[in-house]
Amino acid sequence: MNGYFEIEQEKANLINATSISLEQLEKSKNETLYFGKQRAMNQVRQRVFQQAVQGALGTLNSCLNTELHLCMICANIGILRSLEWKR
Repeated sequence: MNGYFEIEQEKANLINATSISLEQLEKSKNETLYFGKQRAMNQVRQRVFQQAVQGALGTLNSCLNTELHLCMICANIGILRSLEWKR
């Protein structure tokens, strides 16, 4: 009778250990999926941002002629000079 009880106890322990291992594997799988999803979303955001910046630069370059470009440089120099005076 004692041997049968020990076998049943060992069986219950193995079932419990297996259940715990399965729960840990499921948790690990879910974390891996979550981080993979986050990484993919960040890559998409970065690509969208890069494309937006490239588009904006393309638009600016096509719109700026030499005269307008020089005017913007002069305006920016004026802004920088006014900042120097405030120091």
